[in-house]
Amino acid sequence: MDAEYRVSELDSGERLDVWLSRQLDEVSRSRIQQWIKDAYVSVNGEAVKPNASLKPDDLVVVRPPPAKKVALAPEAIPLDILFEDRDILVLNKPAGLVVHPAAGHEGGTLVNALLHHCDDLAGIGGELRPGIVHRLDKDTSGLMVVAKTEAAMAGLSRDFKERRVTKRYWALVRGVVEPESGQIETLIGRDPHHRKRMSARVEHGRSARSQYETIESLGEATLLNVLIETGRTHQIRVHMAHLGHPILGDREYGRARKLADGTEVPRQLLHARGLALQHPVSGAALEFTAPLPEDFREIIRRLRECKPQS
Repeated sequence: MDAEYRVSELDSGERLDVWLSRQLDEVSRSRIQQWIKDAYVSVNGEAVKPNASLKPDDLVVVRPPPAKKVALAPEAIPLDILFEDRDILVLNKPAGLVVHPAAGHEGGTLVNALLHHCDDLAGIGGELRPGIVHRLDKDTSGLMVVAKTEAAMAGLSRDFKERRVTKRYWALVRGVVEPESGQIETLIGRDPHHRKRMSARVEHGRSARSQYETIESLGEATLLNVLIETGRTHQIRVHMAHLGHPILGDREYGRARKLADGTEVPRQLLHARGLALQHPVSGAALEFTAPLPEDFREIIRRLRECKPQS
């Protein structure tokens, strides 16, 4: 990413770090300041300080350090990739796959799989790693977009923050949902009684808004299409439980994990079905749909078979 820039008359007197952060809007100002301190940036061939004052026609050269390898092992885990170019990758995550290494899940994660799959990572935050912009819970399946470059990471992070990314989920919830469509708007915060859970019954939290509509009534359960306007932790799971219709198979927020006929529900039946976004670099409109996984479809079949005939 070596680059050269000439300072114009209009920019005379501006601080180097402030001016350079505008030229490199995909790089954080703190990283730019560190590059300057470590002499990866020069002005007219000389190392300077971040607060150096620029003059007209100064030549600013940026030669950032090579991205470092991360201390994570690439693993040959199969991935269902729907789209990939040099900047981003869109995939259909299976249920059971943890997104990011953490305590208890140091390996076997989506990040380990991406490190094996991607041989063209350009570096994010100074490290050769994929950029995880949003996450799905371990037992939630469906669509995710991942950044492969710093520019893509910056663009996706901005678009998610400004709610320009549309995410639709299919959720199979317990009971008959009435009304058949609606909007849920609450605060979501840490449950004061169960620290590993989130709750909509809190005095302090972050605003969360979800819209839902019924796709099919299945007797003891309802298949919903859910559009989330915010991306809070466990948002759909919390909102559905708050309505009194927890997602089937949800260990944290639900109840029994069996259907009335005794069929075991394998996991929380929540699937990120649709994803629409603008490509963070090219600006192209992109839209993806991921089919329901087999375990989800099997429970729907069982419910249809057991549904009382009207």
